[in-house]
Amino acid sequence: MPAYRDIFLKVVPPVFYRLRKEVFELVRIDKKKEIVKDLHEKFSRSKVIIITDYKGLDVTTINDLRRKLGAEEIEYKVVKNSLLVRASDETDVALIKDYFKGPSAVALSYDDPVAPAKVLTKFSEENKQLEIKIGVMDGQVLDFSAIKKISTLPGREELLGQFLSIAKGVATGFVRVLNAVPVQFLNVLQAIKEQKEAG
Repeated sequence: MPAYRDIFLKVVPPVFYRLRKEVFELVRIDKKKEIVKDLHEKFSRSKVIIITDYKGLDVTTINDLRRKLGAEEIEYKVVKNSLLVRASDETDVALIKDYFKGPSAVALSYDDPVAPAKVLTKFSEENKQLEIKIGVMDGQVLDFSAIKKISTLPGREELLGQFLSIAKGVATGFVRVLNAVPVQFLNVLQAIKEQKEAG
């Protein structure tokens, strides 16, 4: 049984085949432009971007990493390097576009700049194949050691919890001080009353 492509080439004149090929090429170019535009927008609004090399990780492990990053509201994208370079134009990511070599994946965080560093550092310790290449945050390039240091900082949720406990302690202390003033005033009045009764 001949292949469908062979039948198509015999039935359809070569001119139409070339036209069909050109149409598919235009569709691919439009799709690439859409991907670049979407990535550029995400790069522009991200607080931190970390580039990883996932070579040696199987699909199950990458999906596990995506799940862990997703739980912290971090996007993890595997995209062709040429598209990453185009998308990085006029963003902070342009500072690190030379690192888009080999298998590259991008972790993007829009809220918490510490969370991706924590998750990726912990995951790379458990899975030695994952290599953290470099990152960028607020126009500053972050090498692996800087990303590792950031991963030791408390996350957004931890900081909010610490702030609330401090705020609660301050409010409690203030209430105690305010409560102590009338009690002390009553003690003074009681002492004066006892002094008048005695004297």
